[in-house]
Amino acid sequence: MTHTEIEITAELVRDLLRDQHPDLADRPASLGARGWDNQLWRLGDDLAVRLPWATQDADELLRKEHAWLPTLAPRLPLPVPVPQRLGEPSALYPRPWIVTTWVPGEPADRAPVTRAAKAADALATFLMALHQPAPEQAPTGRDRGGRLADRSEGFVKGLASATEMGLIPDPDAVRAVWDDAVAAPDWTGPALWLHGDLHPANVLTADGTLCGVIDFGDLFAGDPAGDLAAAWSLLPDGAADRFFAAYQPTPDAATLRRARGWAVRRALGGIQIGEAGVRGRPGGKATWGPPAQAALRRLIAEPRETG
Repeated sequence: MTHTEIEITAELVRDLLRDQHPDLADRPASLGARGWDNQLWRLGDDLAVRLPWATQDADELLRKEHAWLPTLAPRLPLPVPVPQRLGEPSALYPRPWIVTTWVPGEPADRAPVTRAAKAADALATFLMALHQPAPEQAPTGRDRGGRLADRSEGFVKGLASATEMGLIPDPDAVRAVWDDAVAAPDWTGPALWLHGDLHPANVLTADGTLCGVIDFGDLFAGDPAGDLAAAWSLLPDGAADRFFAAYQPTPDAATLRRARGWAVRRALGGIQIGEAGVRGRPGGKATWGPPAQAALRRLIAEPRETG
């Protein structure tokens, strides 16, 4: 399924609701956002409908959110989109969809954090609440789980491509961060619940600080380093130290090294997606480039933990 094979409109959203959840069908529907995998349609003041419109993986991710997020949301200190209803594939729309609560705020790729200390504390508090041991039946990670070393080939190719395009001013420094992260010892602690995709477009801001976290499609259990990478991608210059001082238990040196690896990998992807958006290519998002470049600059300027 591609972005062009299904036209999603307010009328289609209302028809789907009439068919499966008629008590919600009279609410006004308006487009909220077109994401990487899903479209988000606001439903009245307090609800939203998420419909997959791209990769087939999106179907599984929506069902995963519907299954797990309602049990996790009550302990989280920031608002998250809590699934309320599940829509099944039908003649009207051949894919599952969900109704969730609406989380107000602006995505951080469009409205960056400006209140560094407050945001660092808020992010640490949120991740401490989320990063709890997960049950054995919890989902495992897709692309964002597992060992960094297993992704080295793709990273090196991506770095070479971005460098050729003139997007990476110091590729040797970027490669050094990656190599150091790959060499770090693996996580040996319990598998913790993780958001799995904490880039700026999935975190909401208001008044210069964090006010919500969205898109839990990549929710899984594993190494917390992937989520800790958000310290460099979401927070302003110098705020990572405040975040890691607030986050408890304090990550060891190996976890910090892996977190830097995940952060540099995410930054590289954001730079490439941002450039595609600038050039008007399908799937490109121009707003992803500036925060990714800022994160990369922070990562290569910061002294590395070793040991």
